[in-house]
Amino acid sequence: MPYIEAKLSCKLTPEKAEALKCGFGKAIECIPGKNEGWLMVNIEDEKNLYFKGNKDGETAFISVSIFGKSDADSYSALTGEICSLISKVTGISPDRTYVTYSEYDKWGWNGFNF
Repeated sequence: MPYIEAKLSCKLTPEKAEALKCGFGKAIECIPGKNEGWLMVNIEDEKNLYFKGNKDGETAFISVSIFGKSDADSYSALTGEICSLISKVTGISPDRTYVTYSEYDKWGWNGFNF
């Protein structure tokens, strides 16, 4: 049950949004047991993101939520994949991209909880 939310300061074409969605689907496999089959993605562009107190460049904030837990190495691998994907698709530099992680032991779906 992973969920990835991307907030980007740049405007995305539908093609770029689709490329990000597909890329997130592949990248989530860095977390053992996670895959695109259960992945939900929200991509929001043209956000008012300030980084280091200014808007001197395009910026990205990515939030990853998972049901269960994972290890630091898997999260590091996923951060690398996400930063590379964001840079490739949007041109946003990895040094202007934050990635956060949240782990949940309760997750609801289809009227019940896991």
